[in-house]
Amino acid sequence: MIMVGMISIYALAAVGMSMQFMMIINVLMTLYVVGGNALISRLIGQRRKKRASALLFTLGIFAIILSIFVSIGGYVGSEFIYSVMGAQPEVVHQGSLYFQIISLGIAVIFIDTLLYNALSAAGDTQSSLYIKLFSAALNAFLNYVFIFGHYGFDAMGIEGAAYATIIAYSFNVLAYFFLLKIPKAKLNLIPIIRLSDMKRVWHVGWSAALDRGVSSLSFLVFVSIITAYGTVELAGYQVGLRIEGIAFMPGFGFAIAAMALVGQNLGAQHIDKAYNMGIISGRIAYIFMGSIGLILILFPESLVALFTKDEATIAVASYYLILVGLAQIPLAIVFVYSAALRGAGATKITLKINVLSLWFLRVVPSYIAYKFGFGIIAIFVIMNVETLLKGLIYYYIYQKKEWLHTKV
Repeated sequence: MIMVGMISIYALAAVGMSMQFMMIINVLMTLYVVGGNALISRLIGQRRKKRASALLFTLGIFAIILSIFVSIGGYVGSEFIYSVMGAQPEVVHQGSLYFQIISLGIAVIFIDTLLYNALSAAGDTQSSLYIKLFSAALNAFLNYVFIFGHYGFDAMGIEGAAYATIIAYSFNVLAYFFLLKIPKAKLNLIPIIRLSDMKRVWHVGWSAALDRGVSSLSFLVFVSIITAYGTVELAGYQVGLRIEGIAFMPGFGFAIAAMALVGQNLGAQHIDKAYNMGIISGRIAYIFMGSIGLILILFPESLVALFTKDEATIAVASYYLILVGLAQIPLAIVFVYSAALRGAGATKITLKINVLSLWFLRVVPSYIAYKFGFGIIAIFVIMNVETLLKGLIYYYIYQKKEWLHTKV
């Protein structure tokens, strides 16, 4: 995003919007990832590694087949997707160039997501750490080479960013395959297709996918409301969202920990320990995210200036960071407790909470605020209020403990 921001504000907005489209694609990945996580973690908790490994192979075949259809749709419909979001013509042009290339690499993105989540569910996050560290360095280097044209390469601009991303994902997949061949790895690839286990995955996954689908649709509508304010507001929101990702990362990390440890302990019939794993993960997450939130509040302009020199964009993104910095603790609770519920297979609960919260507490109020002429700051305030209320709801549901007895 920093390098793309050096091209133009239109390229910055285009790449930022692509993140929203990837959320839609993530809906399809949820079909096999969330249910796969819940079942693999329970099988590992029951010390049934071979069956978990066979399930992983089955999920991989399903992911590859699904990715073919997604690649075709993304490549053909990339320009339409940007246009329907109401983006300006130059943003549509830049975005379609970027997303067409990304669409061609959907298969490696699907497989990378599957293997990362499966190993995390099995309790191996360290291997992914080393793989992703090298991958991130590779991605950054290739961005520098392809975007600006170095070491004999032509400057490809936003298209270079897309090529760099796909190459980095391809490296991830190769590294994971080598890892899965090691006998002592948490999981291996055993070429057995178990349709009975796949049905169990879908039983959990369909509600998680519906949850993600409705939520992603709400985010797209929310972004379209921001887009209606103008390209500056859109770019400011996208930059702020990426910087907030610094705070997201601890939340995602401990959400994965909660998902894996809750699932494994439920598989081992350690109900109280499963509950406590979510509590401990949540406490660590909101300490980390709350601390980073304080940095977002105190130094917003300095952080945004790394991405763009446009003063209007810096102002919008700075307002965003100050406000979301205040919401990091309830957001940590949402991340961890929702992941714990998914790890237990209680995806129907998360579906109800997220759908009602995002649509009735965020999207509808934001649309009303826009129609009544309120500025972009009002939209950011509404977003934060929704996060706070959703955090309180998840806290209440988690404390009731009924979700601990969900069957997978």
